[in-house]
This record gives sequence, C-alpha cells and structure tokens, in this order.
Amino acid sequence: MMKKAEKVKGFAFCLFVLAFVLGALIFLPGGCSQLGETRAEARRRHKRALAINQQQMLDDIDKALLLDKPSKLTDKRIP
Repeated sequence: MMKKAEKVKGFAFCLFVLAFVLGALIFLPGGCSQLGETRAEARRRHKRALAINQQQMLDDIDKALLLDKPSKLTDKRIP
C-alpha cells in the first residue's frame, strides 16, 4: 500500500507533466511570434561586418608599419 507522501509526489509529478504538455501545446503552433531576419537584412548585416573588419585590419596594418602618423624626421611637408 502506498504512503500518503508517495501519492502526493505522484500527483504533483502528474500535474507538472500536464502543465508542461499544455504549455507546449499552447506555444508550439505560434512559436514566439517574432519575425525573423530577411535575407536582404542578413546580407546587409554581413556586408557591413566584413567592411568594418576590413577597415580595422587595414588600420592595424598601418599602425604596425608606422604609416598611421606622419613622420617627424623633417620639418618639410611631403606631398
């Protein structure tokens, strides 16, 4: 014969499973109802990220080759 505590645990577990299944059935058809990103938006985002990455890479190369600042070896301006 089952103890009262075991019956309560079994009932609580069944109630939890039922609530989970009902929640899944409610949210499953509609999802989060959030619109995704279109292909054009993703393409623009990728192009922008690549352009920014390229610009940062060129800035780093200029800094490594000391081309980011004018030389102070002469007072004459080089065209």
